[in-house]
Amino acid sequence: MDLSLTNKVAFVTGASKGIGREVATRLAHEGCDVVITARGQEDLEKTATSIAEETGRRIFAKAGDMSQSDDVDRCVKSALDELGRIDILVTCAGSSPGGLLEELTDEQWHQSLNLKFMGYVRTVRSVVPHMVEQGMGSIVLVVGNDGLKPSYWEMTAGAANAADLNFASSIADQYGPKGVRVNTVNPGPVDTDRWDGLEKAFARDMGVDQAEARRRAEASIPLGRITQPQEVAALVAFLASDVARSVHGAHVPIDGAQRKPLMER
Repeated sequence: MDLSLTNKVAFVTGASKGIGREVATRLAHEGCDVVITARGQEDLEKTATSIAEETGRRIFAKAGDMSQSDDVDRCVKSALDELGRIDILVTCAGSSPGGLLEELTDEQWHQSLNLKFMGYVRTVRSVVPHMVEQGMGSIVLVVGNDGLKPSYWEMTAGAANAADLNFASSIADQYGPKGVRVNTVNPGPVDTDRWDGLEKAFARDMGVDQAEARRRAEASIPLGRITQPQEVAALVAFLASDVARSVHGAHVPIDGAQRKPLMER
């Protein structure tokens, strides 16, 4: 399917690895020039070089911390100065600590909300005025499925992601009439380094080994398999494109219909 994304400009956060990297790669394969951001300059530059060599598109690395408003605004301004526009925004930056209520600290709660929720708010707030000025744009927030499906082991992520979903619905109402579409993609377990770390932490807290943690995750998914990051990237690219121009204000799970309580038993 031709998504008609050639020569569009995309801005992708959390793009040095994992889902963000796959999203940036997929958008570049679809013909976009892509600005990628993350905190680690070295990994980010390696990723940009790799994607550019693989796809032949212009990939710009802008190191920045999405938990800092000044960093967000600097990265967005730099992208606009170099490329003149941002047609697509995809937010992937941020992770939240897993754990049980009695073991989670205030600092861990603040960390989750500051990056996974407020990081998304800061990025949209910085980009959306330019999309409104253009009269068009597509925003896709990658928001974990625990925002829709509560999990007692993923409370910090669930709280931040539920806030993201509410935020996305609100800005969809506000900016849809101005030509800006807003949707979220809601992955469950995705086979990345981040998920490997979560498996280890889950195994620790549940008193099992990592193999059992993975078995429980797979057993909670009717399809019986962990999602691959390339699958999430394909869905993001579709929603970002005009092929999906009537999809707006939607929250789209990509989790194999996961039933989280089955993982925690």
